[in-house]
Amino acid sequence: MIPVILSGGSGTRLWPLSRTQYPKQFLPLNSDLTMLQETVARLGDVSDVSIICNEEHRFLVAEQMRQIKQACSIFLEPVGRNTAPAIALAALDAISKGNGGECLLVLSSDHVIDQAEVFTKAVAQAEPLAKAGYLVTFGTVPTKPETGYGYIKAASTPLAGAECDAYAVADFVEKPDADTAQQYVDAGDYYWNSGMFMFTADRFIEELGKHRPDILSACQKAMATVTPDLDFIRVDKAAFEACPDESIDYAVMEKTDKAAVIPLDAGWSDVGSWSALWEIKPKDEQGNVLQGDVIAESTRNSMVVGGERLVTTLGVDDLIIVDTKDAIMVAHKDKVQDVKKLVAAVKAQGRNEHFQHREVYRPWGKYDSIDNGQRYQVKRITVKPGEKLSVQMHHHRAEHWIVVSGTASVTCGEKTFLVTENQSTYIPLGEVHALENPGKVELEMIEVQSGSYLGEDDIVRFKDNYGRA
Repeated sequence: MIPVILSGGSGTRLWPLSRTQYPKQFLPLNSDLTMLQETVARLGDVSDVSIICNEEHRFLVAEQMRQIKQACSIFLEPVGRNTAPAIALAALDAISKGNGGECLLVLSSDHVIDQAEVFTKAVAQAEPLAKAGYLVTFGTVPTKPETGYGYIKAASTPLAGAECDAYAVADFVEKPDADTAQQYVDAGDYYWNSGMFMFTADRFIEELGKHRPDILSACQKAMATVTPDLDFIRVDKAAFEACPDESIDYAVMEKTDKAAVIPLDAGWSDVGSWSALWEIKPKDEQGNVLQGDVIAESTRNSMVVGGERLVTTLGVDDLIIVDTKDAIMVAHKDKVQDVKKLVAAVKAQGRNEHFQHREVYRPWGKYDSIDNGQRYQVKRITVKPGEKLSVQMHHHRAEHWIVVSGTASVTCGEKTFLVTENQSTYIPLGEVHALENPGKVELEMIEVQSGSYLGEDDIVRFKDNYGRA
């Protein structure tokens, strides 16, 4: 079995924690592991997984897999084209390696499943069906009338010859209104569409070619000129950009006559909103979920996520309060489905808080923009042991570097020298320079930039260990 994990989402409904450059699958929302790491851990001991992700997230994926010591193949999407093309890349890769008859277990990277053993049993039940030619989906048993999910209607009788509780798919239906959702729950043969699937690579490509040959052709062209890049697999950009944008539901599952559904009652949630996260988290006696440095008085049925400072509440009910370094959100629980409207407003104003956090992760470490003005910016920079920033220069700014802890190897022009704790150095405007951590502990330093323009795009890279030059 080949696990295929789709990790291309942006998670705007969990703003301000989830952002374009650091969406919810990379956040530890349900445990000490991130949601992506939880998805992999749920699989047990697997030798390899295929992960399809946005090119901008490639170093996040690689680092999070390194942390849990999981071997993986990381496919980079030059642009987002929805789930059908993403899955096609993994299926074509499996076929090219002689594994067309193997089952692909397709999972989202940002779901919560409380009962892993129930999930594992359902996966085992799905494998014989997939080997027999079915395209299997896992239908979550609904616990309430939910208007935020699509539904799968199962046939009235179990699938002939199946050795488990499985049904032919009678219909896929869109997100309903509240009354219709209640009717679905009362009927007992409707399930939430979980977005998880199993089929062999050969069968998926066969059905994709039958129903959407245009998507298959574009993906075949994209995979014809695969380019290895460090630990990543790059497909042909122009070919993939020409691929239609389509979900697996519309492209294949709603059209095939071999779709089967296995009911799954395992405490599943797609954590698609702050209220959904509140529902699955442990609560205190007042129904509150409190994280971080929080003092709550006369507060009920609320979720308060603190950041680096104290957050206090008094006399409030049914609120979601999220504090980050650069943004605070206060919303009523009944309105959290509209958080994306806040994100749109932030974006429309030309601000940056929708795109990335104040603290930005890079393959070599991270930086935190702790202060800025008209002609200056101050950053706290952390470089992991053995890592090196690119050899670069700037047209519009000079930089002062002050080492707080650790040791820096600094290249400035023709000179390379060490800078240790409580020492500093100056990088003049236009000078070619580089920063490296040669030690065994993290390097922490303060960078003070000064100049007429301080944007991140004022970086000319000459050499880079991460392929960004």
